[in-house]
Amino acid sequence: MTATERGVPRPQRLVLLASGLLALLLSTNCFPPVEVTPPPADAPAELVALSGASVMIGVGDIATCPSPFDEATARIVDSVSRADSAAKVEDVVFTLGDNVYPTGARANWDRCWRSSWGDTAKRIMKWLRPVVGNHDLNDGFGEAYYALFGDAAGPKGKGFYAYDIGEWRAVVLNSEIVVNPAFPVELRREQEEWLKRELATNGKQCTVAMFHRPRFSSGGHAGDLRMTSLWSILYEGNADVILNGHEHHYERFAPQTPAGLRDTVRGITQIIAGTGGADLTGVRVPVAPNSMVRVVGHYGVLKLTLGAGEYQHAFLDIDGRIWDRAAGKCH
Repeated sequence: MTATERGVPRPQRLVLLASGLLALLLSTNCFPPVEVTPPPADAPAELVALSGASVMIGVGDIATCPSPFDEATARIVDSVSRADSAAKVEDVVFTLGDNVYPTGARANWDRCWRSSWGDTAKRIMKWLRPVVGNHDLNDGFGEAYYALFGDAAGPKGKGFYAYDIGEWRAVVLNSEIVVNPAFPVELRREQEEWLKRELATNGKQCTVAMFHRPRFSSGGHAGDLRMTSLWSILYEGNADVILNGHEHHYERFAPQTPAGLRDTVRGITQIIAGTGGADLTGVRVPVAPNSMVRVVGHYGVLKLTLGAGEYQHAFLDIDGRIWDRAAGKCH
């Protein structure tokens, strides 16, 4: 009993206890406030290209009505794709899950997605390789998602697949298979065994993996330990980069192990980019270990320039500024 509770009748003590529990629940479930990150002093409007490289551009957590920000990120992606086409650069557009809000009902795809990323006047849908998220499965369990994207989304009901992009192999996984009890345990094992085979037979030196829920995060979801199994397989298979959404901010982590230990030899670089149009959220203090860069309160997309044995990446916001330009080597 605390000093505050001494001398307080039992009924009142129960009220105090209940109030304390409620406050604890609220504090653990509320997202941090959005404290907007100031632009970098050297935010340029151009990127340095790698000779002979391919390009991947995309983001997660995208289409919502009546927000104008999904249209804004769609314009960036379409612009980059058109410029790459003119320059004869191979490119792919990707998403990182939660493609539409508030649920994956067909009406939301028709109202929100088709007016932004699904606009047929843009080049996005032609080159799009999507990732499925939890909101995409709500209300219909992904029926509209697989109907819209077809073969580009991988096998219906599974959503994991792989493809080549230049000198790289891209592996797309379904994190909802891991966390959603509606999926059978057998399908979780199937995805893991498929991933092991994919990494073992991959003839490319460099690998980028994409799935919705991040293992590490400074955001309100605080990362998901249940992603450790996928991380472990990717780590053993020498994957280089992991891309996630789910958290509505941008964040890059130093190369690390599935346990979160810094590893400059075999560690995987994880990047969160959930800034495609849905409401933005803040980050926790202190931030997660090994978090190198965070951009909060800005909509934008992630661009990766993939070369032979190396890569560059940057976050492009909807105001034309470029953040967090960095590079890395493949394992």
